[in-house]
Amino acid sequence: MAYSGEPILAEELLFRPKHSLIDQSLHSRLGATTTNGDGFGIGWYGVGPRPAVFKNIEPAWNDRNLREVAGQVRTPLFFAHVRASTGTAVQRSNCHPFRYGHWLWMHNGALRGFHDTKRDLITAVEPSLFPDIEGSTDSELLFFLALTFGLRDDPLGAVARAVGFVEDACRAYDVAAPVQMTVATTDGRSMWFFRYSSERQTRSLFYSTDIAALRALHPEVQVLYQLGEEARFVVSEPLRDLSGAWNEVPESAAGVVYPGHDEILPFQPIAP
Repeated sequence: MAYSGEPILAEELLFRPKHSLIDQSLHSRLGATTTNGDGFGIGWYGVGPRPAVFKNIEPAWNDRNLREVAGQVRTPLFFAHVRASTGTAVQRSNCHPFRYGHWLWMHNGALRGFHDTKRDLITAVEPSLFPDIEGSTDSELLFFLALTFGLRDDPLGAVARAVGFVEDACRAYDVAAPVQMTVATTDGRSMWFFRYSSERQTRSLFYSTDIAALRALHPEVQVLYQLGEEARFVVSEPLRDLSGAWNEVPESAAGVVYPGHDEILPFQPIAP
């Protein structure tokens, strides 16, 4: 889950919705696994450009510290992730979101054939970035490939080049349909999100309807009046069963959100 908008308490995002991310950690309806108990993480922006992160390998539903922290964190830009490992170790450094400088990154999905292609992929990371890789996941490595290919200057192009590089590298190992991803990333001001898979059958991703339009549809829903005009959500699964509230991100698409503007664009990998 990613949120951008007027400052809001993290607990309003994590615990209050009927199908909150905490509920999804136990009862995912659209994910690859029903239970996501291999750790969690949150990232947020407060004072200064560098985001804070709080991660743990405990299940999100069972962490009292998460509820304590969420009740005190008020932020205009918030990332949260619950993890189901695709094979790498359950450890804090493998929990999302990943951070580099003032950037955050989350990824759902997997790079197929990662065990065989890992060396080729990791040696492509810019040497100055390499020491900051903390964990062992394909998700974090995809982040550092995007940084290598220019994420800080051209987020849409950098992710397209990173995905194109992975697909090209996997051809040498006869890995079919190597990339499965929904991704959210932010520099603390703008937010970008992506839905793409090599097989064109990507995991679910949704973005929220404009709040003013949603209030017009559901004037009786009081929680909508607690959100500011700039509130935008990007989620793997809808947080509430509210007609008209959620829009599926199209297959092979990317989105950008920044104050006063959001749009959906086609996404196509760029081969090296």
